Amino acid sequence: MKKINSFLLGAAMLGACTLHAAAITEPTTKAKTEAGVTKEVLPDDAVVTDALREFKSLKRVDRKMRMHEVKKTIREYKAIKKAGGDASTNTLLYAILAILLPPLAVGLHEHALNGKFWLSVLLTLLFWLPGVVYALVVVLS
Repeated sequence: MKKINSFLLGAAMLGACTLHAAAITEPTTKAKTEAGVTKEVLPDDAVVTDALREFKSLKRVDRKMRMHEVKKTIREYKAIKKAGGDASTNTLLYAILAILLPPLAVGLHEHALNGKFWLSVLLTLLFWLPGVVYALVVVLS
């Protein structure tokens, strides 16, 4: 997911003329549905395609300059995220869920049924406490 977000951030920077400023700093936007539930919305494929077409039509010097700006912005974004600037209540909810149902917390945190999830299942089946400790390590790291 991080690679996709980095790609979308780069694509947004490359087509800065056609995308809104919010899409440049944050690759996904949030939209409310009729029920009031907030969900992430990715930029349209047409917008990304137009941005890439515009980027390819630039001169070589301009492309290098834009790529330098994109890399700089991605480094800044990662530094802010690493410093904890993007803290949310999800971490607290995952920690509570890790105590109650460790494999579920790891699965939701990882967004996939990967090796971390199956290790959590195994540790929880062997004895509940190692599963909780492992789930907390995964969720809080």
